[in-house]
Amino acid sequence: MRLSELCRDLPLDPGAAGLDVAGLTADSRAVRPGFLFAALQGSHADGHRFIPDARAKGAVAVLSDHVDPALAGQIAFITDANPRRRLALMAAAFFGAQPATIAAVTGTNGKTSVANFTAQIWALLDVKSASLGTLGLHGTGLDDSVAHTTPDPVRLHELLACAKRAGIEHLALEASSHGLDQHRLDGVAIRAAAFTNLTRDHMDYHPTVEAYLAAKLRLFDSLLPAGGAAVINMDSAVGAQVEALCTKRGQRLIRYGQLGTELRLLAAVPHAGGLDIEAEVFGVRRAARLPLIGGFQAGNVLAALGLVVGCGGHAAAAWEVLGRLEGVPGRMQKAAARRNGATVFVDYAHTPDALETVLKAARPHATRRLLVVFGCGGDRDRGKRPLMGEVTARLADRVYVTDDNPRSEDAAAIRAAIMAACPGGIEIGDRRAAIIAAVAELQAGDLLLVAGKGHEQGQIIGSETRPFDDVAVAREAVSAADAASDPGIAPYGGKY
Repeated sequence: MRLSELCRDLPLDPGAAGLDVAGLTADSRAVRPGFLFAALQGSHADGHRFIPDARAKGAVAVLSDHVDPALAGQIAFITDANPRRRLALMAAAFFGAQPATIAAVTGTNGKTSVANFTAQIWALLDVKSASLGTLGLHGTGLDDSVAHTTPDPVRLHELLACAKRAGIEHLALEASSHGLDQHRLDGVAIRAAAFTNLTRDHMDYHPTVEAYLAAKLRLFDSLLPAGGAAVINMDSAVGAQVEALCTKRGQRLIRYGQLGTELRLLAAVPHAGGLDIEAEVFGVRRAARLPLIGGFQAGNVLAALGLVVGCGGHAAAAWEVLGRLEGVPGRMQKAAARRNGATVFVDYAHTPDALETVLKAARPHATRRLLVVFGCGGDRDRGKRPLMGEVTARLADRVYVTDDNPRSEDAAAIRAAIMAACPGGIEIGDRRAAIIAAVAELQAGDLLLVAGKGHEQGQIIGSETRPFDDVAVAREAVSAADAASDPGIAPYGGKY
């Protein structure tokens, strides 16, 4: 594609305008002959340092916020005051295609579930759909992994084009605060957007809570056009603030929750098989039995319903399929059950608020004790560690403090910060050993929550990612514990 076609609104030198661009990247290691290299300022490195390397690998142009005098004349420079946004717009032009109907969801918690439920509702209404986010790109004929909740703009638009080629016209995607702040979604045509909540997270990246909220709100004040549908959780502490912004922008409001208007939650009653909900849906009282564990799921389902309606779906038809929704991997996922009836659930909760929400949701399903195994990630917000320790000490009957993804930090120091606020907690650094110990003590009526990693398939220790799956380990632990309690059964199900 000609460089002039990638940035039609920028004045270009005639020689540069006619350059053929074979690809785009902000990673100098990925540069191939004919590529445009985006020299972006990162949190750990300045992309300008790698321009000579990109040029040596065959880059024909550089996107930057300034021209490097030492390299002027050696390679074409495209300058923009906001090169991150420009890269996203270029990626949209380069890949060209994206599904006609795209819904996005942001918020500290619930993004993955809302995006997944939205795609499920569309599919149950016989609409070919997909979801894109933490779990990857998934839909009819699609199964692709991603490195971040919101991929870098080049990868994002590559995936959107892939979905379009597969015949996907309805797609729900997660919009992370990092992705919004770094303009990764600029260039995506969004028809409806949802806001779930705002609680403490990512304070290692955002300097203040206000900056964190501002990043989330870019979805509504910059990306969702006037007339687009804004689906807002009015039970959130900042719900009214989001509502005021969207009203000012001329967006269609679909407010949900106990304080909602268009989708007002009247009741959410947990039972052995899931959750019974009642809601006033655009003025009509409706009831549904959801095969989902956790009262908080009522909000996630209503947010998904709002996105479907906001994208043109019929509310009554969408409501009728809610009882056929399936749980999302790693989100209050029932991993296993002991032969004595005790259950083990796995959840991605890794913030104080999310952990409190899932523990409260799990409590009605524990007729005896509620146990939890969890840890905190390294190289991330240190302030939430004692907060999460306090939450578990207050809400669980037995707490196992273990390692999450320690990364480059001292794992013992991370556990110590948690234990300081969790008196009585049992510290077992090895995550597998912690899960095995917790499962071994489960009795009839107990429920164990393994929190923090959810769907993840690896544990990051230092610079190494080691294979680790909470669900698989929980199942192995249950098999071994049941075998140990029955001398006639060998560990993992074999007969002696």
